Order: sequence, then structure tokens, then C-alpha cells
Amino acid sequence: MGGDQGGNMPDASVDALTYEQARDELAAVVAGLESGGLSLEESLALWERGEALAQRCQAWLDAARVRVADEESE
Repeated sequence: MGGDQGGNMPDASVDALTYEQARDELAAVVAGLESGGLSLEESLALWERGEALAQRCQAWLDAARVRVADEESE
């Protein structure tokens, strides 16, 4: 994947990203895909990165939901 189409850290481990970092990079991935002009290989790489980022964001949101529920039950 050439360039910086996937955000600031295109090869960074998704697991190391904060929610905000993953969300911002996901937005950049979506913009890159929507802009077109990429090869099929580049598009697939961005799509895969976007899927991983979306899963990371969902994991953060799920964990936050559990924390809130735990606090409410105390």
C-alpha cells in the first residue's frame, strides 16, 4: 500500500491504537476508498485495514459499555 492512504500509521498494529486514533484512521480509510483512483490491490488493503480498525473501535465501545454497567451496578 503506497503512500499514506490509511492514516498516520498505515502499518501500525491496530491493537495498540486508542479509540480516537482508530476512529480517525478509519475515517481516513473511508475517505481514501471513496475518493477512488486506487488500484484493486490498494483498495483491498485499505478495506482490510478499515475492517480491523472498525473492530478495534467496537472493542473499545464494548469495553466502555461494560465499565459503565459495572459502575451503575455498584
